[in-house]
Amino acid sequence: MANNYLVVGGTSGIGAEVIRLLLDRGSAVVQLSRHPEQAVDAPGVRSFAWDATDEGWPADALPERLDGLVYCPGSIRLKPFPRIRPDELREDLELNLIGAVRAIQGALPALQRAPRASVVLFSTVAAQTGMPFHASVAAAKGAVEGLTRSLAAELAPMIRVNAIAPTVTDTRLAARLLGSAEKRQTAADRHPLKRVNEPDEVARTVFWLLDDAPSVTGQVIAVDGGLGALRLL
Repeated sequence: MANNYLVVGGTSGIGAEVIRLLLDRGSAVVQLSRHPEQAVDAPGVRSFAWDATDEGWPADALPERLDGLVYCPGSIRLKPFPRIRPDELREDLELNLIGAVRAIQGALPALQRAPRASVVLFSTVAAQTGMPFHASVAAAKGAVEGLTRSLAAELAPMIRVNAIAPTVTDTRLAARLLGSAEKRQTAADRHPLKRVNEPDEVARTVFWLLDDAPSVTGQVIAVDGGLGALRLL
């Protein structure tokens, strides 16, 4: 029997690469996003419309059993702290934290029907490494890290919960940060490895947590080119 996975936000970037990896393993995937017509079009994928900031949940779209859930939606709001408005903070929390809560709560009955299941969320290197202009997104993603550890404890032993904390990755979300060769080089030079993440690299870590890491739970895995842990002389 093929494993069933739910990917929220799988129309491009890391989410789309995760779907391709799951399909290569012979899994079936349900993809939820605001623009399902833009999702990977391949046998084994069913895409449905869902906005992570809405209260509704498309329960009828899910299979009876889910072996894993990946929640990909996120934001990169870079702004000086004095200029951050309360509504912007709420928007970042709504998308990054509350949307993840809605997805996990909605999928939980199906996840609990699997012999073992895995949930993967997304944080950011900026949640654990102080960076200027990242206050809003770092606060939201810091909440995601707290959610990850709390749920890992609450849902053990049958459901593992982990998060990925990447640095800037070459996706549509980061286009304005990497929009020229000069910007890309500047971003790469901030990292000890002197490079920018590619979506498929991050997706492979997600895939490992989903399918090949049976003893890993409650962890926030850095995929950040060494930015969060290393200082080069």
